[in-house]
Amino acid sequence: MDISVVVPLLNEEESLPELCAWIKKVADANGFSYEVLLIDDGSTDKSWEIIQGLKKENEHIKGIKFRRNYGKSAALNVGFEAALGDVIITMDADLQDSPDEIPELYRMVMKDNFDLVSGWKQKRYDPISKTMPSKLFNAFTRKMSGIKLNDFNCGLKAYKKEVVKNIEVYGEMHRYIPVIAKWEGFTKIGEKVVQHQARKYGSSKFTGFKRAINGFLDIISISFIGRFGKAPMHFFGALGTLLFAIGFFSVLYIGIMKVYRLSNHLPTILVTSNPYFYIALTTIILGTILFLVGFLAELINQNNPRRSVYKVESRI
Repeated sequence: MDISVVVPLLNEEESLPELCAWIKKVADANGFSYEVLLIDDGSTDKSWEIIQGLKKENEHIKGIKFRRNYGKSAALNVGFEAALGDVIITMDADLQDSPDEIPELYRMVMKDNFDLVSGWKQKRYDPISKTMPSKLFNAFTRKMSGIKLNDFNCGLKAYKKEVVKNIEVYGEMHRYIPVIAKWEGFTKIGEKVVQHQARKYGSSKFTGFKRAINGFLDIISISFIGRFGKAPMHFFGALGTLLFAIGFFSVLYIGIMKVYRLSNHLPTILVTSNPYFYIALTTIILGTILFLVGFLAELINQNNPRRSVYKVESRI
């Protein structure tokens, strides 16, 4: 199969028939063998009934329905597991992503050999409550990840099959799939300017500055797990040792200065009256705690069944 189109959706009953007809038109015009995976993320409208009807009309359409709303990341992860195509295309169900982009995305993956191609909506038709947090996400993520993409959160992306079969998307990590892919060793990441269209039906399900806070926390999590997931002691142990050393030598210095002033009959104060003594003592305690956290994290990691799972690209 050439292409799997994975479409997560929530309450998009109006747009589904038009979207599926549009995808079929593009696939037939280009001679693609394809499937459309519609992942219903706990819709409360008639989306699932619409999907069942579309399946009767088009054998290439497949549906997966969650019992409740789990989020876009969960929908994508389940779609990735079920996808059979050589190239997996993801897009939103709201008709803001154009299926006309599929042939070029397919070509960039198959001919230009990109592992992942991300869409870039240069001109957007979203409210400022959505575009402003998105700009902050993108700037921060570029800095943290070193991946030079302009629009990490664009729903329109194309992947090699081996990419989606080797990554796990959970929580709200769908915004940072390129970062997850990079940490798994898929470094040939490209970008394509894509057409963005105004929403035709309903309203956006992803707005507000809570989205910005969640996005910030997610990129911190991805970066930490990518760097130290296999050896957490390298982070916690190093930081704990540094803090402990700072505190210990500070206390030692305070003690030596106390003895020096007493031996030279100079005025002095009690060590316990010196505020720097308590700062140093707190630093020692924090350093010890962080070291123990690293030790406990290593013990937990020893029992992690995925601790020795490594991605093999090829064998001869």
